[in-house]
Amino acid sequence: MKTRITGIRKKLEMTQEELAQKVDVTRQTIIALEQEKYNPSLALAWKITKALKKKRIEDVFEIKE
Repeated sequence: MKTRITGIRKKLEMTQEELAQKVDVTRQTIIALEQEKYNPSLALAWKITKALKKKRIEDVFEIKE
């Protein structure tokens, strides 16, 4: 799954740790997501989307084809 987390997070001047706290995961989980080494559950994807102030999951995540 392709992700835009890093770019959006940096634009919001948010650290990995801050995002992790907002969505109740570890910083290591955020790192794995940003490196596209981990696919989040739908619930986590939605939490991240909201924490990054986006309205649609598709604004943050994209399925690789």
